Amino acid sequence: MTQSNDASHATRRQFLQRSGSLAAGAAALDSMARTVHAAEDNTIRLALIGCGGRGSGAVRDALSVRDCGPVKLYAMADLLKGKISSSHKALEKQFGDKVDVPEDRRFVGFDAYRKAIDILRPGDIAMCTTRAYIRPVHVEYAIKKGINVFMEKPFAPDPGGLHRLLRAGEEADKKNVKIAAGLQCRHSPARQALIDKIRDGAMGDIPLIRANRLGGAGWLGNQGDKANDLMSQLQFGRSHLYWVGSGHMVDNLIHQIDECCWIKDAWPVAAHGLGGRVPGSTDCGQNIDVYSIEYTFADGTKAFCGFRRIKGTRTDFATYIHGTKCAAQFSGNIHAPTVHMYKDQRTKKDNIAWKPTKDAFSPWQYEWNDFIASIRNDRPHNECKRAVYSDLTTLMGRAACHIGQAVTWDDMMKSNFQFCDYLDTLSHDSPAPVKADENGQFPVPIPGSWTEV
Repeated sequence: MTQSNDASHATRRQFLQRSGSLAAGAAALDSMARTVHAAEDNTIRLALIGCGGRGSGAVRDALSVRDCGPVKLYAMADLLKGKISSSHKALEKQFGDKVDVPEDRRFVGFDAYRKAIDILRPGDIAMCTTRAYIRPVHVEYAIKKGINVFMEKPFAPDPGGLHRLLRAGEEADKKNVKIAAGLQCRHSPARQALIDKIRDGAMGDIPLIRANRLGGAGWLGNQGDKANDLMSQLQFGRSHLYWVGSGHMVDNLIHQIDECCWIKDAWPVAAHGLGGRVPGSTDCGQNIDVYSIEYTFADGTKAFCGFRRIKGTRTDFATYIHGTKCAAQFSGNIHAPTVHMYKDQRTKKDNIAWKPTKDAFSPWQYEWNDFIASIRNDRPHNECKRAVYSDLTTLMGRAACHIGQAVTWDDMMKSNFQFCDYLDTLSHDSPAPVKADENGQFPVPIPGSWTEV
């Protein structure tokens, strides 16, 4: 989900204030690249690993960062050559010579990520934007090579993968490698302004948060002969198979679950959940259609998070906070910075008491503005642990709904469960980690017989 900000403008002073930097003149800002590269120029080079819509969108935001030195797309990698070609064509049309990826820097296959990362320099960025299944492998390799990382969410489909990422993040700290994570709403100044008010006590204590993403979506049909082929699963299983992309709830609701934890400035100690499928479902994928999660924090307060994909039902895409003094809205449709405080507990447009200054950019653009500025200024920037914890929280809720039991934070921290335990040796000939039956139906979570923690 990436939005263009071509119509938005801000001065360098505004940008530096938002990113937490000291105000500086153009000459000083340009000099900040100093020794981040071994070569003469100070260009930050990007390697896009995973050339789908999200990856291409992230490149657009990276190349749209203003007044912070040159940035260019230098390498591309994907399992499919066609994805590289279509992404390159669209990006080159929009950004011209900022896209500098000749054929010999376009890499295809399971080892393509290594080739793309190997030609980067310290100070460059590996953009790890494939589906979640392989994220820990790619991030770990980039950090080993001393390359900065942008990693898209979700970050791994299972606790085992997330713990691997935690270890990689710790290594990044030792090497001063910077990591940005695709939970862009944390970079919205409007949301940050409301967080400041919450921390100052303007809303009182926060006993309740409500976060929903409710709507309709398509099911997975019978894939026939392709069902149990690894390469095919990586294409059709993007949101339908847990091992590939974590499932549709995690893929979508992780943003708002992250917001709940940010608001509380804490991680929940336990989750209970309810979920189910539509009667008569013909969905051959693994997802259930409804997730209702109750998170409990150490102080006993609650966050209720809901996800639904049933056609013909009410839609809702928002996060609401209920403090002891008043309520507030924290975000809105498609992650819009719809932020305001109400006079009391009634969340109505005619009951708004306060609004922050409107964001000048989308949260995706702020995210990249901050990341590039951190590299130029050599500021600490490692979002790995916080991102992994948000994903662990989301997987905790998923597991609670799937197994029908309480799942605790301690359960998640101790678990090394993986849907696929041979990620490092995946090839075109590898067996698929999950199998459909003779009717094309993949295994669906059933309490009492399902394991994912």
